[in-house]
Amino acid sequence: MTDADITPFFATLQAANPSPQSELEYSSVFELLAAVLLSAQATDVGVNKATRSLFVAAPTPQAMLALGLERLEGYIRTIGLYRTKARNLLETCRLLVERHGGQVPRTREELEALPGVGRKTANVVLNVAFGEPTMAVDTHIFRVSNRTGLAPGKDPLQVEMKLLQRVPAAYLGDAHHWLILHGRYVCVARLPQCWRCAVRAWCDYQPKTPPPQ
Repeated sequence: MTDADITPFFATLQAANPSPQSELEYSSVFELLAAVLLSAQATDVGVNKATRSLFVAAPTPQAMLALGLERLEGYIRTIGLYRTKARNLLETCRLLVERHGGQVPRTREELEALPGVGRKTANVVLNVAFGEPTMAVDTHIFRVSNRTGLAPGKDPLQVEMKLLQRVPAAYLGDAHHWLILHGRYVCVARLPQCWRCAVRAWCDYQPKTPPPQ
């Protein structure tokens, strides 16, 4: 993908979805952090099913701590790696209360110091909750970035750095959502749906896949 291709690529994604949103369900910055922490190696649909009840019972770090490990595990048992995630979430809640007055911190360093919160999770919170121009490179963004030629890289960090360099400032705030949704529903892993892709004219992937017969 050439530099000249990038603006029409994102302009087209923007025109189709002017105000993209996370598909995780949350009503506070804390709930967003918890949902993203739980979403590692799990689907947003699966996480939402579990957190609808969990967030009613425990909408704050203090309430989550009050649940205790066994009750928390009961709420998230349907999510993969739920035991490890439950321990990490409770420890994160403890640190939020003890170090941050029950509030989610606004810096990458403080976020990444929380158990179960890596660079990708921190980037999601910084972007979605606080409007920072970050790129949380998950499997969808990694695939789309490499397949289209937008930001090819060998690992998520390399892709992230290239995206931050190549995505125009006007699109950087929402680019994370557009690329995830494009990878989730159109530029899928096994059979990219090139025949219905609105940005195929600027994509390096060859040969384009034909529609199913």
